[in-house]
Amino acid sequence: MTVMTDPPRESFRLSMLLNDTRYRSYTFQFIALIALFLFIGWLISNAAQNLEDLGQDISYGFLGESAGYDINQRPIEYNSQDSHLRASIVGVLNTLIVAFLGCITATVLGVVAGVLRLSNNWIVAKLMAVYVEAFRNVPVLIWILIIFSIMTVSLPGPRAFRGEDPSSSMLFDAFAFTNRGVYAPKPIWESGSMIVVITFLLSILAIFAYRAYAKKLLYDTGRLLPTFWPSIAIFFVPTILMFFILGRPISLEYPELRGFNFQGGMQIRGSLIALWFALAIYTGAFIAENVRAGIMAISKGQTEAAASLGLRPNRIMNLVILPQALRVIIPPLISQYLNLTKNSSLAIAVGYMDITGTLGGITLNQTGRAIEAILLLMLFYLTISLSISAIMNVYNNSVKLKER
Repeated sequence: MTVMTDPPRESFRLSMLLNDTRYRSYTFQFIALIALFLFIGWLISNAAQNLEDLGQDISYGFLGESAGYDINQRPIEYNSQDSHLRASIVGVLNTLIVAFLGCITATVLGVVAGVLRLSNNWIVAKLMAVYVEAFRNVPVLIWILIIFSIMTVSLPGPRAFRGEDPSSSMLFDAFAFTNRGVYAPKPIWESGSMIVVITFLLSILAIFAYRAYAKKLLYDTGRLLPTFWPSIAIFFVPTILMFFILGRPISLEYPELRGFNFQGGMQIRGSLIALWFALAIYTGAFIAENVRAGIMAISKGQTEAAASLGLRPNRIMNLVILPQALRVIIPPLISQYLNLTKNSSLAIAVGYMDITGTLGGITLNQTGRAIEAILLLMLFYLTISLSISAIMNVYNNSVKLKER
């Protein structure tokens, strides 16, 4: 009788690293990795040697020195006697403000334009097509300069608000639109204001939780709960009640024309508005195409099946089409967010002091620390890009198709 046994395992030999297909790929990858490390080490050593020959070394002590320059848009307190580090922080905040506002606005514009491009109304569809083709085929820098020039030329100067011309009057006696920017009321935070802010943020989370519950209830039982008015109530009522219960801890400081300019309130400079709108409209054109592609990727049978159940067109779009289209839309949407954030470095063209204008511009020129400044710039943009990718990938994993 014959007994079947497994063949003896071959002992490992060094020659198998090249001759055996099981190990060959790992061998080549390891060699490539070693070569890459050696190349990077040579670059660092060469740079260090060149700096030593010039009598310099890599040091970040310049961040503690006085900056000596002013910044026009300051989200936090800053003056010219503060350090280069604080100037860089102001630049970082300015960059994050533009990136956040631009991503939100571009998403809204892109979704609306993408949906309307598929409208049955010929005029609406063609208008959206003109918007998409016009903005995405012209460099964003040109749109930044165009919008900034329009704001500078078309809006009146602050002194025009002294006259009786209705076109130069303040909106609601609180907002002034000038060629220097927009002057708006500034919030004054007093004791207890943080509780009101936290209540407001919790209200926003509660809206998402309620709408998720309403959608789950609809899918599970077919019962349709109203979402619009309850969302409005959740958004306003808790915050307003907390505001009055705590004795109005948040007040407003209104801008007033004194001399040749407005004093008090909050100034949103034209450079910020121009950069924000240009990046949002430009990126929104690309997002619109992503949205249109995602919707067209869904079978028409889905729309017909939902319509046969009696769902209205807006419900079909919100409950059937868009949730499935997100699996196609989200991956390219991440790239558009990253492009918008990196394109914000064009802010220097209109005098908006972002991180490139502060750390990578004036600070670099004053201190001569080019390597240190560029490395910090690379670290910042790498960090913010990886953060955006990580957050969006988490959301992408939550909406992608989950197979059994």
